[in-house]
Amino acid sequence: MKYDFDQIIDRSKNLSAKYDERKKKFGTEDVIPLWIADMDFRTAQPIIDALKARAEEGIWGYTARPESYFQAIRDWQSRRNGWTPDTSLMSFCLGVVQTLSAMVQLYTPQGGNVLIQTPVYSEFYDMTELAGRRVSENQLVEKDGRWTVDWADFEAKLQQADLFLFCSPHNPLGIVWTEDELHRMMELCLKYHVLVVSDEIHSDLVFHSKKHIPTASLSPEIAANVVTGISGTKTFNLAGLQASTVVFPNAHIKENFDRFWANMDIHRNNAFSVTAMETAFREGEEWLEQLLPYLSENFDFVADYCAKHIPKIKTCAPDATYLMWLDCRELGLDNQALHDFMIRKAGLGLNDGCSFGRSLNGFMRLNAASPRSVLEQAMKQLEAAVNSLQQ
Repeated sequence: MKYDFDQIIDRSKNLSAKYDERKKKFGTEDVIPLWIADMDFRTAQPIIDALKARAEEGIWGYTARPESYFQAIRDWQSRRNGWTPDTSLMSFCLGVVQTLSAMVQLYTPQGGNVLIQTPVYSEFYDMTELAGRRVSENQLVEKDGRWTVDWADFEAKLQQADLFLFCSPHNPLGIVWTEDELHRMMELCLKYHVLVVSDEIHSDLVFHSKKHIPTASLSPEIAANVVTGISGTKTFNLAGLQASTVVFPNAHIKENFDRFWANMDIHRNNAFSVTAMETAFREGEEWLEQLLPYLSENFDFVADYCAKHIPKIKTCAPDATYLMWLDCRELGLDNQALHDFMIRKAGLGLNDGCSFGRSLNGFMRLNAASPRSVLEQAMKQLEAAVNSLQQ
């Protein structure tokens, strides 16, 4: 079927955090919300139909997770990424963030060091610090708008690290790591005996003929040192259903992880996430193949608009995710002033760049997964605000 991603959907009626938490997040509801990472698009019709049928059954008691659930995930990974993980080494988790939290608590000592590559998704900081561990930052290096690894610093930091939280593809920079980059990072982790937790939640959202390479697919030796977090929630806009899958390198780590959640009696899906996830991976591909070019055109629109009309704000189309990294340093504003400017002058609800890298100044993250008309209005407001600032 043909999907209409230009359709404007009123999300104020479905308790959307993206819209209903604007007052809490920005101090006002009068902003276009382009922040939290979900999309303003209806999901694939087969998922909607399957959830309707499940709702009509009228009984949603304790729900089993059939083997077909994990088989659907395995088949999807095999088809999309050339990786066929062992279903016996998969576990359910509420989300990839919850996986990060559990692994930090299970595999690092109190006061231990968790290595992250900044700027990165702010939960990498939060899950580490809330567990009483220290964040060790390998800051990515920016040159001419492209970000790369500081290899000397990465190796030095690994020597004191207890765990490496890896983001692939990268949020917020949209990097699709090359095979050479992946091998180099993972072989250094092996050298210094540092376990890797690879957040690959954005792995289905890849553009520009790039190819996502699952970290655990690189070699048997590397696979033995990598725990992978994956989910269809970003891919199919299902984050509110809370479901992800963890792929482990061995039964021992899986047993420790499963015991961690069993101690809190968290070991089942809800009735609807079981249905949604399996349907997504078996029947959602047609929707995704239509979504990807639409998102790519959104990136091009924002990047071209900034280049032509707001040259003091630099951005480019990312190779992955649906998130764009805005370099606003030429506006000459510190982080607090930039935060206030985007809300009060531009009327935009964005993510502050400093939440992804605490030493950063002058960056913002924009969620481009909205109908084109929403982005058009957002860019017009941003242009007017920048022009008023210059005047």
